[in-house]
Amino acid sequence: MSEFAVDLQQQSNRRSPGRWVLSHFGRHGWLFLAMALGAFGNAALAAAMPVFIGVAFNAALADPPDLDRIALSAVIILASQVSRSVLQLGRNFASAVIGERVERDSRQELYLSLLGKSMTFHDLQPVGDTMARATNDVREMNLMLNPGVNLVVGSANFLIMPLLLAPRYDPQLIAAPLFFIIGYVVALARYMNILSAIADRVRRSFGVMNSRLAEALDGVEMVKGSAQETAEIARFHANAREYRDATVAQGREEAKFLPLLLLGVTEAIGFTHALLLLQAGRIEVGDVVAYVGLLGLFGFPTNISLMAYSRVSLGLASARRILDLMNRETQLDENPEGHAETITGDVTFEGVAFGYVPDQDMLRDISFTVRAGQTVAIVGQTGAGKSTLTKLINRTYDAREGRVLIDGVDARDWSLAALRRQISIIEQDIFLFSRTIAENIAFGAPEATAEEIEAAARAAQAHDFIMGFEDGYETVVGGRGVTLSGGQRQRIALARAFLTQPRILILDDSTSAVDSATEDQIQRAIQHAAENRTTFLITHRLSQIRWADLVLVLRKGRLEAAGDHATLMTTSPAYRRIFEQYEALES
Repeated sequence: MSEFAVDLQQQSNRRSPGRWVLSHFGRHGWLFLAMALGAFGNAALAAAMPVFIGVAFNAALADPPDLDRIALSAVIILASQVSRSVLQLGRNFASAVIGERVERDSRQELYLSLLGKSMTFHDLQPVGDTMARATNDVREMNLMLNPGVNLVVGSANFLIMPLLLAPRYDPQLIAAPLFFIIGYVVALARYMNILSAIADRVRRSFGVMNSRLAEALDGVEMVKGSAQETAEIARFHANAREYRDATVAQGREEAKFLPLLLLGVTEAIGFTHALLLLQAGRIEVGDVVAYVGLLGLFGFPTNISLMAYSRVSLGLASARRILDLMNRETQLDENPEGHAETITGDVTFEGVAFGYVPDQDMLRDISFTVRAGQTVAIVGQTGAGKSTLTKLINRTYDAREGRVLIDGVDARDWSLAALRRQISIIEQDIFLFSRTIAENIAFGAPEATAEEIEAAARAAQAHDFIMGFEDGYETVVGGRGVTLSGGQRQRIALARAFLTQPRILILDDSTSAVDSATEDQIQRAIQHAAENRTTFLITHRLSQIRWADLVLVLRKGRLEAAGDHATLMTTSPAYRRIFEQYEALES
């Protein structure tokens, strides 16, 4: 179930981190084949060097020395190493391309998944941790492939070469390579098991550190205003220390990597065995040299596996964290095949209850009916649930109990996209993107022309101050619109809402940050915009309350009273108290 979904060209397998990683790798079969062939060719040609050095030794010790055979061996060694370098280039290029594509695809998949999550998910998930997973963890997916998997495949081929070629000198010489491979596999299994838990700790501690950093920077004004810089530095040091400790623990395990000792033991055993066979007359000096050279090939997988398997372990830990986000259930269903007619504007709440967390309802037993074209004022004390109520209309959240009906159809039975396209909400906390003013106004209607954008800005009383900027509508605003005043941000948000021509308009205290003169202008714009559409006003402005067709009085999550202003003034003591408080605020 998802709130928003885009069909990916190729679906990934999300049943486990390993399967998810393999499903991404599997999309690049030909590149993987090129990488595997390059790895095998690299190992085979690396093994050719000690083999032909052994041949040259035997030729040099012959009586008389076979110079032609020595020369031929030298030519073969030179040609093999030139060919090996070409194969290495192809192998590394293929792995680099796969790594970049896997990073791109997994980041896109995660991004689309995050867009599809409900607001309940985003309310509970720290932004900093999400960013850590979307950037650093996704990057680890690339590094897991290149150099991680690339070196793992390469080292695996280096492991099998001594096993394949040693018996050509004497069948008994397979013993040392076999001993090393068995010991290597056992030690590696233990190492990966330990490293897996440590890698999870490393990635988790990085996510926590990043989350706290993002939180502190987002609230930097509060931190500075409360003189809490020292306390925040101490918190960051503690989180950074945990990340450092986890990384050090990983390095400590890498330092205890047993195959390093195993390599030395294997080379000693193999060399001794070869000398005994030489003494017995079963092999020649050149064969001993070649055999010891083949055992030296084990040095590559032994030394490189410290880094390669660490990268793979960190990549799998990152895959688990990414998959954890993508697999979390969202509470909203996009319902693309649902009702998708043009909204008339009738809104009905039937016994609605809702809470952001289980067993803690913000709204309880809310029932009322709004006819199409009416203007509704929602009033109440802070925390009464005013904004929460309006967010159930466009399905930012779904009611836990009861139903919200739009034109007599349960909101959950509507196509989510069709429903939201016809509803505009202007929040108290205006969000503007780091884009031009024109792009911000046209965010909900990107196909709008410059003339339509200007008309919407004029309707919202924003055109004059926009033209006061040097670049006019092409002025780029800072992140979240910080380069604009509160009143300017609200007027741009109003223009954005007017441009989409919504059938239901929701204004959450949208004139709270403007002066009285500008408020009068915006008030006229809102009254004009409210014509022939259903409008919900969360407000403490008496002028807006008075001209509303219906006033809803909320108190502690319950609907205390409903009616027009005149009726409520005579029948509702709660409304009279609220109205008197609003009068005091405006006086």
